Amino acid sequence: MAPAKRLSVEGWAQDLLDMLYLEDDVLKWAESGAADSDDDDVPTLDSNGVVLQAGDTVVIIKDLDVKGANMTAKRGTAVRNISLTSNPEQIEGRVSGQRIVLLTCFVKKSN
Repeated sequence: MAPAKRLSVEGWAQDLLDMLYLEDDVLKWAESGAADSDDDDVPTLDSNGVVLQAGDTVVIIKDLDVKGANMTAKRGTAVRNISLTSNPEQIEGRVSGQRIVLLTCFVKKSN
């Protein structure tokens, strides 16, 4: 269902929709569902531009201070069985027994 149609049953939303003016091409785009499509699968890339997938092994390329854990993730540490997040710039993995979020710009995919 298009975004404009989904909220049309709500009184406050219908009032706002009645006041809203959209150009024809923008209205057609909104009604096609492009405004909230989850099909925008942006791949998660490592620092070298290689696509990462859940379960991959990556290597940390820079010493990283882990906030809230009072530890440093050392360069060269392998992080096995990573998990992808909703943010393509972040992954989750276990380092020194702790599950942490890593920025993809500080890791590279291991062979």
